[in-house]
Amino acid sequence: MKKIISFAMMIVVVGMLVACSDNEEHEVITEPLELEQLMVDLTVTNEVEVDETVDMSAFVTIGDRKIDEADEVVYEIWEEGKKSESVTIDSNNEGEGIYTAETSFEHDGLYHIQVHVTAEVQHAMPVETVTVGDGGEYEESDEPEYHTEGFAMHFMKPANVEVGKEDSLLVHIELNDEALEELDVRYEIWHEGDPDKHDWIEATEENAGEYNALYTFVEKGKYTIVIHVEDDDELHEHEEHIIEVN
Repeated sequence: MKKIISFAMMIVVVGMLVACSDNEEHEVITEPLELEQLMVDLTVTNEVEVDETVDMSAFVTIGDRKIDEADEVVYEIWEEGKKSESVTIDSNNEGEGIYTAETSFEHDGLYHIQVHVTAEVQHAMPVETVTVGDGGEYEESDEPEYHTEGFAMHFMKPANVEVGKEDSLLVHIELNDEALEELDVRYEIWHEGDPDKHDWIEATEENAGEYNALYTFVEKGKYTIVIHVEDDDELHEHEEHIIEVN
């Protein structure tokens, strides 16, 4: 009988220990991991003469890590007041987190170089300015003027757009160099030959600050695309682009 009682008490004690262990496990509070920010140090030749080589270099890191396999590193270049006519140049991966490219300019002017970097679901797009020759002379700029200080938008304009082919319309949006999430982003699209017919396409956020939509252009010619951006508060920005469909 004593053995039976002792055995029963042992079961009770073990049960209490297991229960305490379970409670302790449930009471453990884990602190959320802080996401290390994607950092891009953009360096360009800020002053050159006509036809002189402009070196571009982006040093990409996250925390203490040099990012050698970024998802995308592309340089976008445009002349002052001509953002809608920007061109893009792919980078060369030099290793150790460094991505380079080079370009040159055919006439005096003020130019902007912006590098677009995507890595580990983060996006960064710092910009630098290059003065060529005497810097040129410009009338009032047609660059988009945002109402919100620190706001930045970059539309990844699709290349070689063809009739009947579904294309991706992708835009990156930031505020003070950080991805701007949970926005209402819509594309307003119309053809130059039918300006009264506007299509509205809702974009979805695929990564932080990255909004994408699919659209099929049904005829050749020029299309106007206006990107509308809003949030639940007072943010309301837009930017217009022209796309040539072949």
